[in-house]
Amino acid sequence: MPADRGQRADLLPLAQRVWRPEDGSGSADEGPGEGEPAAAPCDLRPHTGQADPAGGGTGKLLSPARRRRCIDQVKETLDVSERRVCRVLGQHRSTQRKVPCGADDEQALTEDIIELAKQYGRYGYRRVTALLHAAGWSVNHKRVERIWRREGLKVPQKQPKRGRLWLNDGSCVRLRPEYPGHVWAYDFVEGRTHDGRKFRILTIIDEASRECLALIVARQLKHEDVLAALAELFIARGPPAHIRSDNGSEFIATAVQKWLGQIGVNTLYITPGSPWENGYNESFNGSLRDELLNGEIFYSLAEARVLIEAWRRHYNTVRPHSSLGYRPPAPEAATPPLSVSGSASLHLRPTMAAETTMH
Repeated sequence: MPADRGQRADLLPLAQRVWRPEDGSGSADEGPGEGEPAAAPCDLRPHTGQADPAGGGTGKLLSPARRRRCIDQVKETLDVSERRVCRVLGQHRSTQRKVPCGADDEQALTEDIIELAKQYGRYGYRRVTALLHAAGWSVNHKRVERIWRREGLKVPQKQPKRGRLWLNDGSCVRLRPEYPGHVWAYDFVEGRTHDGRKFRILTIIDEASRECLALIVARQLKHEDVLAALAELFIARGPPAHIRSDNGSEFIATAVQKWLGQIGVNTLYITPGSPWENGYNESFNGSLRDELLNGEIFYSLAEARVLIEAWRRHYNTVRPHSSLGYRPPAPEAATPPLSVSGSASLHLRPTMAAETTMH
C-alpha cells in the first residue's frame, strides 16, 4: 500500500523533532537501521498534574518532629553529613538541631483532660475546655483540641435524621423563646432498671434559659402526675406564657388542657410524628440518654431517682451549654464547687486552689 508508506515516511521527521534529546542538539542516536528515531527518554519523575493511583502517591512530612526523624534516618542509612542531607531535603539546620521542649504544664493538663473525658464520656473538647476554665486553667481551646486528638478522645458523631420542610404553628421554629418563662416544653423519656423493668421520666425544661426544671421518675406516669408536677412548678416559679409538647395522651387530656387554659397558659402541640418541632426538648432528651441513661445501670427505681436528680443539678449548674456560650443554664443555683470523681483530681492554678478544694 504505497499511500500508507508515504504517510509513514512523512511522520518520521516529525517524530524525530518531537522526541529530540533534552540537550537541544537535535541529533538522535541511530540504531542498527539508519533513519529510525531513537526511543524517547522516559521521565518517571512525578509532575504536578500527574495523578497517582490510589495509595501510590507519597505523603508529606508535615510536622517538624517527623522531618527530624526522616533526616536522622537518611543520615544513618547513607552515612552522609547532616549538612548535606538538610540541603538536599530542604530542611533548615536550625530546625533540625532545635531541641523540642513542651510546656511545663503539658503533663498536668493532659491528665486533667483525660480525667474529664473519663467522667463525661460524651463531652467534646469545647465543653471540656469550658470545664477546665471553671477549674482555673487558662488554656486555649486549640491546645485542648490538639491534646484531645493526640490522646484519641474524639467522640463519634451521630447522623441527624431528616425531617419534613413544612412546620405547623406549634413548632419551635415558628414560635421561638424570647425570655425565660416564655416557653416551657415537656416530654417523656423511657429507661430501664437492672431487672429489665421500664420506668418513665417526665422532662420539663425552659426553652429560653435551657434550664431543666424537673425530672419526674416513676414506673407509670399519667395525666394526673403531669398536673401535679406542673402545679408544683407554677407555685415555685410562676406559669409560663406557652408550653410545648407532642400529642401524647398525657398532654392532650381534657383535664390538662382545661386546667392550663384556666391559668392562662397557651398549649402548643406539634405535628404528629414530627419530634423535631419540639427541638429544644428533644435535644435535652438526647443529652439525658447519651450522658446518663445509656451508660448507667440502675439497680432500683430509688437509685434511678437519686442519680437522675443529681444529673439534673449537674446539668443546670456545672455542665457547659454550647448555645449559652459554654456556660451552664443556672450557675447561680450551684451549691458545691466543680469536682471530679475520678481517680485523679484536677491540677488547679494557685489562685484557684486557694478558693476551691477539688476531690
